[in-house]
Amino acid sequence: MKETKILSIQVGLPITLNASHATNVTDNSWKTGIFKTFVSGPVWLGRLNLTGDAQADLSVHGGPHKAVNAYPSEHYPYWREKLHLPDMTYGAFGENFTTGGLLEDGLCIGDVFQAGEALLQVSQPRQPCWKIERRWGTKDFGALMKQTGKTGWYFRVLQEGYVEAGNPLVLMERSFPQWTVAAAYVIMRNRRTDVTAARELARCPALSPRWQENLIPAKSG
Repeated sequence: MKETKILSIQVGLPITLNASHATNVTDNSWKTGIFKTFVSGPVWLGRLNLTGDAQADLSVHGGPHKAVNAYPSEHYPYWREKLHLPDMTYGAFGENFTTGGLLEDGLCIGDVFQAGEALLQVSQPRQPCWKIERRWGTKDFGALMKQTGKTGWYFRVLQEGYVEAGNPLVLMERSFPQWTVAAAYVIMRNRRTDVTAARELARCPALSPRWQENLIPAKSG
């Protein structure tokens, strides 16, 4: 795999927005950490997040297996044209790392990367939630991300350290080449109809525990 880079780093703390920021006039106020701001220079990456970053709903976001949200820069031209948002800038998807040279079909669960002083491991695909739709006022944005497979992914932090925009993402280890991020996402979506594939993926020790649990439909069979 060619050397890849962190093109941009974004962080942000949760904020509460009123109904004027909603896509529907009947929507209530909402709390979100999806609004991220570019940071320059070295930033500390700990086990749970980057300095200055946090998540609004820890039941579904954040934690040691979703410490860093990453999104490929290569997807931005598609979304700018598709959504008629030519000024969409890095961080638009709430990602911490906007990457260059990595795509979901060429990245595998368990891949370990060196980035600056830190060691990162791919833990799971991202599952877009309703907040991306509310962020951009586009009702089906999350569904479109799922349909296209342009979802991004999460890193866990194996070694803390300083990272900054421009750092190479150097692949250090690939233990599960059969489980690309793209394939894992498709298996999760089809877990009720392809139980065999779901069970096989659930055995991958590098996959986040929540995904391992959710892959087996209702613990049945």
